[in-house]
Amino acid sequence: MRLHRTLGTVLASCALVAGLTGAVAHSSSPAASSAQKPGPKPTVVLVHGVFADSSGWNSTIKSLQDLGYPVIAPANPLRDLAADSAYVSSVLKTIPGPVILVGHSYGGEVVTNAARGNANVKALVYVAAFAPDQGETALGLAEKFTGSKLPESLLVRTYPQPGAPDGHDGYIDPAKFHDVFAQDLPRNTTRVMAAAQRPGSLEGLGNGSGVPAWKTLPSWYVIPTADRVIPPAVQRFMAERAGSKVVEVKGASHVVMMSRTDSVVRQIQAAHRATR
Repeated sequence: MRLHRTLGTVLASCALVAGLTGAVAHSSSPAASSAQKPGPKPTVVLVHGVFADSSGWNSTIKSLQDLGYPVIAPANPLRDLAADSAYVSSVLKTIPGPVILVGHSYGGEVVTNAARGNANVKALVYVAAFAPDQGETALGLAEKFTGSKLPESLLVRTYPQPGAPDGHDGYIDPAKFHDVFAQDLPRNTTRVMAAAQRPGSLEGLGNGSGVPAWKTLPSWYVIPTADRVIPPAVQRFMAERAGSKVVEVKGASHVVMMSRTDSVVRQIQAAHRATR
């Protein structure tokens, strides 16, 4: 009798262990594991505009990297829209996996063209940027509504082009750089930015845009309401036309990605969530 009770206890214990083992095996099955693991994040490609370089994205890059996003901020040549777009397009072709493509200022015009033919681009994010339709130019769009202080602040420098007429580079007058380009940043910061600004070829950047990628890709927009380079009214017009999801950042300047990095990063995250 005692042996029978002992054997029953052992069998019950074995059944309990088997049940627990089965439960553990079930919870750690490949299907359950894969359901719990998020997929890899897309690469965020950040394209700067005129009067700036990739360092303008530094705080955005750090925030995105802290969130686990791979990031590339290529140097935009700023010589010619077709050539600049082709260069950024070539960078996109080297990236495996999905891409969120972000453009600031003239960089928006570049990403509008560079995304074409790159199926890995899942979304466009415009940051105080141009989002032109076919045939439009940045200069023409900037004049569509009043409010830009850029025309009265430009300095033009001539440069030679072998075998072609001289070109003309546009800079912002350093004395006006803070008030026009980045009035919400400290002056000691904008003095350095003004000295290191990269110009844009006025002839090259006056070329008409091609078929816009925003007609086939979802887009997001960050509009700084105190932008003195691209008037907010122009940005609203372009964002509405593109069907973009818009965030307006009250009081922010043209360099909203530097002064209000959080707003830009949230829009990039929104683009990722909506397209993953």
